[in-house]
Amino acid sequence: MSDVPDRGSEPEPTAEPVQQPRRSQRQLLGILAVVGVLLVGFMAGLLVSNAMHHGPQAPGAVDVGFSQDMSVHHTQAVQMSSLELAGAADPAVKRLAYDILTTQANQAGRMQGWLQQWDKPQLSPDGYMGWMTDMSSHHHSGTAEHSGAVATMPGMASDQEMAALGQATGAALDTMFLQLMLRHHQGGMPMIEYAAQQADTDVVRTLAATMATTQKSEADLMTQMLAERKVSPLPMN
Repeated sequence: MSDVPDRGSEPEPTAEPVQQPRRSQRQLLGILAVVGVLLVGFMAGLLVSNAMHHGPQAPGAVDVGFSQDMSVHHTQAVQMSSLELAGAADPAVKRLAYDILTTQANQAGRMQGWLQQWDKPQLSPDGYMGWMTDMSSHHHSGTAEHSGAVATMPGMASDQEMAALGQATGAALDTMFLQLMLRHHQGGMPMIEYAAQQADTDVVRTLAATMATTQKSEADLMTQMLAERKVSPLPMN
């Protein structure tokens, strides 16, 4: 009689199902993307600001306030873009997200580098947009007048919207990304245009003018992409 046990009745081993990336992992990828590309811009900002610090120009309230607030605005755009890259279905939207991520992370790093050299805090303790004091000659369609600092900048996605974006996948993610990012661009444009006109330093005015050109082009593209999907843009918050 054989001592080998009979395995004929035992079930065949089955391969474990491949796990899809968890949502928390996608969010972690977003954070790493923000940190990595910010460093490049931060170092560039330090080099430019060091030369400017010893030159004839000194940063004013607009230079400082814009650099503080737009760094925050840009950082959320980078986070949204990284979530889109992690689960996009449309290659064209994915390319747009990549362009926004790399461009805005670099710009945010530059602005944070300037703040470091100016010995200014990375965040204003008094809220956002308080540096936009002369609105008499600045007009932007769809922008409500404001007086003093605000708690939330226009165009920013809420915590609930960011959570929903992190959970979406495929075509639904593409559409939600386009809606949120278009509103984000539109909300930031008044700050960009104001800094391009009112900042005291050439570097801030030049950067703001570059942002205006790039983001207007991206906003036009996102508007077209939403129209092709027969989806309406989000109203300004």
